[in-house]
Amino acid sequence: MSEKPTAVRVYLARVRTALADLPASEIEEILEDVRPHLAELEAELGESARVEALIERLGTPESYAAELRASGGYPPAGEGATQVITTVTAPSLAKPRIALWGLVLCAIGLALLAFGAAISVDPDVLLGMLLFLPVFLISLALLLRGGVEPVLALPEVGWVRTTLAKGREQDDTRKVLRWLGSMKPAWWVLCAVVLLAFGVLLMMRQRSAVLLLPFLLVAGAGIVWAGPRVRGDRRLLWLAVPVSAFVIGGALGGFGAAVDLISNRYSPSQSASYYPSSSDRYGNEQLTYGGQEVENVYAFDAEGKPLAEVYLYDEQGRPLALTRYGCERSSGTKEKIGEDNRFPRPKIEQGVTDSEGNYNGYNGYRSACREDAGVPFSAAIPKVTVPPSTTSSSAPAAPTPTK
Repeated sequence: MSEKPTAVRVYLARVRTALADLPASEIEEILEDVRPHLAELEAELGESARVEALIERLGTPESYAAELRASGGYPPAGEGATQVITTVTAPSLAKPRIALWGLVLCAIGLALLAFGAAISVDPDVLLGMLLFLPVFLISLALLLRGGVEPVLALPEVGWVRTTLAKGREQDDTRKVLRWLGSMKPAWWVLCAVVLLAFGVLLMMRQRSAVLLLPFLLVAGAGIVWAGPRVRGDRRLLWLAVPVSAFVIGGALGGFGAAVDLISNRYSPSQSASYYPSSSDRYGNEQLTYGGQEVENVYAFDAEGKPLAEVYLYDEQGRPLALTRYGCERSSGTKEKIGEDNRFPRPKIEQGVTDSEGNYNGYNGYRSACREDAGVPFSAAIPKVTVPPSTTSSSAPAAPTPTK
């Protein structure tokens, strides 16, 4: 007695029929990719799941097959089907196009912001993501309202499908595409690892970057969950694409920062004894003299008067920019407030205060910090005496003419 076919088998049979114009090997490869996802749905719906339940979740087998064609870069089933899709979706191309290009714009923007934040090791650059947030929300809202099918039917998406289909006809391109496809499971895990490492790197540079860690952890968990399910639900591209773009931009920026750091550290022009040769805890270069770190520089004129607002540069016109510190009033600690080449700087004194606000009093218990802008010493400028130039009082004797 033959076993009654399950809903998944019936659904896959109709998908196979819709893909019948493709090579048999390609059909088997496509079906092998979607079987696990369909099996999960069947397990979720129960043993008595019907084909109608799968259609309600995924759409008809024919429309699902069309999505699989699009994702794999295969051409549509025929010109007639293409014409029908174009005719139906033509009046509403604006909204799907906004959804698509909103996603593309956000992906490019996130990649550039991640690149900038990584290469400068400055988390403040990521505040630019707020500019793309409205664009992403509009794109996502249009996607959820209209579905992913109108987006896949756009002419520009069709052009991408045709290009990929032509590429599959070439052996080298087909091998590259298959290799990229085989990297997908590891790619999602790699994205999560890079996001976590990116957050830790920024936190080491600036403590306030710890606020980014929860968002990066959520994004990492989301990409690990959504990545393997993208083939079955194309709406998850609105999570996978921006996160992947962010990871790629951050990785390229981190690579560039590492190359720049190595080249600067081993550059012969930086071997002078009075030049930034090491980094502080924020990653900024330090000024050293005689092997000791120099945090402040005081300048005096010829009369021994201290100079203010002095900007230091090296012999090549590069600013000697060091980390500038200040007092964090709420915690009473010494914190970074910027970096520049302006000197002298206030001296940061850390101590404690008591309940009456007395600084470094006997009963002090609360951390306190204050800035002293004065010069802590006086300088004795040596007087340089230039000896007067000596000239001979006797004129040289005139030469005696000879005959």
